[in-house]
This record gives sequence, structure tokens and C-alpha cells, in this order.
Amino acid sequence: MIRVVSWNIGRRVEPWRELAQMARRGEADVALLQEAGSPPRDLVGLLPNEDDVFWSRHLYDRWCMVVGLSERVRVERFRQAPPTIYHGEHDIGVSGIGTIAAARVVPRDNEEESFVAVSMYACWIKPHPSTGSPWRVGASDVSAHRILSDLSAFIGHVDPSKHRILAAGDLNMFYGATGHDLSLPERERTAWARFDALGLEFLGPQSPDGRQSATPQPDVPADTKNVPTYYTNKQSPADADRQLDYAFASRGFHESVRVRALNEVDEWGASDHCRLIIEVSSPPK
Repeated sequence: MIRVVSWNIGRRVEPWRELAQMARRGEADVALLQEAGSPPRDLVGLLPNEDDVFWSRHLYDRWCMVVGLSERVRVERFRQAPPTIYHGEHDIGVSGIGTIAAARVVPRDNEEESFVAVSMYACWIKPHPSTGSPWRVGASDVSAHRILSDLSAFIGHVDPSKHRILAAGDLNMFYGATGHDLSLPERERTAWARFDALGLEFLGPQSPDGRQSATPQPDVPADTKNVPTYYTNKQSPADADRQLDYAFASRGFHESVRVRALNEVDEWGASDHCRLIIEVSSPPK
């Protein structure tokens, strides 16, 4: 079994140290990070990562990253390149700065079970000034669709079972949203539908694979199975009431993948987002 942790760490230092502890304890093999920034200098050797991107880090200080955490896997990163008609074997075209990072994860004991792992961050995009829009932060579905377009490069067959893709991260959307206070549900539904159209199965996490909110969650029906993965600067992990983080896997491959949210108060971690733990099992023989 390969264990993947997906985590928006908000450019904080302490989550890197928690990841190092997870690595030492053998609790995870790969990390899919969002809003990563750079690791502390003393952990660079322990948590190997690459910053090989086509855009300047000065343009954006929050980006996705795929980090190896154990010797049980080999992490072969795809270099981020501008979106053009053709890319080399080791490149991925990226249309939104900081929105995606991808790598091939190769189990050393069975290389035939390798899969593509993608870290996703649907950052907020403000409307063009010409609109005169009052939206202060903008909309995240703009970035989500760019992510989906970039992900599509790994889709080369009509039959989803021919792919082995795991994608996880912070989409800044509420799954199943019907309200308009914090969501644009009609627009966001088009992003969820595109995941399905690409043969990427929604894995949640959904209850019971995580603690549900003790108070009503915003913009979603009362019977939602969403589990909170984020708390605002006016809340604590105990008060968290909104799910922003999700995982998907290729249809067929998804039957070997399980995801749960580490969102209990005592396991939350040192970020405003909790960790998702994703277990990738070997298919039955």
C-alpha cells in the first residue's frame, strides 16, 4: 500500500516539520502540497523537492508541489512548461501559475503499479476591472477549469480504466453547493461535471471518512456528507465548517484508492487546512 498525504500548508514552516515526522514514522510515502512555498533549509535534504518551473517565483509565492517522503517509492516529477501543442515526455503544460504539480509515483517493489499523482490548487481569480464587480476575492472555478484542462493531457483513451491518475488538493469549492453566500453553484457544477467527464471518480472524503461539522455548513444542504477540511481566521479546528479539499482517481483505479480527512481536533495539524490521507492499495490478484 502506498500512502499519500494531500495538504494545503499555507506557506507555513511547521507543517514541513510535521511532514518530516510523518516520513520518519513511515506514515506517508508522498505529499501533494498546495500553497507550499519552500521548505526550511534544514529539511531540504530530508524532503527532496524540485522547483523546476517555467515561471518566476517572484510572480507568485504560493504553489503546488509533489514531495517524496519515503524510499518505498520513486517520484519522477513532470517539469512545468507553458501550455503548447506538444510537450516532452517529462513535461506538463500548465496554464495557471501555481495551480498544479504532477509526478509519476513508482513503487519500488512493483513498478507496474505506478500512477500519476497531481496536486491541485484552485486559487481565486478576480473579475476583470472592466466588469466593475464587487467580488473581493473573485471565483475559484476559473482556476479549477484551468487545472482540468491541464489534467486532460494525461487522458489519452476513452476508457478511463486505461489510466492510473490520482488528483487531490484544495479546490476552494463546496461539493454539492446550492447556496450563493460563498459559492457560485451553477458555475462550480460545471467543474465537478468535467472531472466526471474525464473519467476521474470523486472520492471525497465524505462522511464517515472524517468528522462532520457540529454546526450547519455554509451553502450546502442539511443532509450533506461533506466533512470540514478548513477553518477561517475566526475559527479553530473545532469550529471548522467547510470542505475545500478533495481527491479524485481514474475510474477503475479508484476502486483501489481510499481517502479520509484527518480533521479531528487532536489530529488536525499546523495549517488552517487538515490533511487528507489517501491509501493506494494493490489490486487483488
